[in-house]
Amino acid sequence: MFERNVGGLDRIARGVVGACLVVVAFGAFRTDRRSMAVVAVLGSVGLLFNFATARCGLNKLLGIDTRSQG
Repeated sequence: MFERNVGGLDRIARGVVGACLVVVAFGAFRTDRRSMAVVAVLGSVGLLFNFATARCGLNKLLGIDTRSQG
């Protein structure tokens, strides 16, 4: 399948932003802003998947590899 192409600070940033989007989604759902909640959930799922697997399809398409970043 995909080769790992996410690492270093890029991977950490995806994890942090993904976790923040989970909080945003929860808050949006509680305040009855369901469309914002859905968008935040979708974004968090994508970012947390990238964080967990160290793979990103968009990076692959663009030829980006951030594994060597510090």
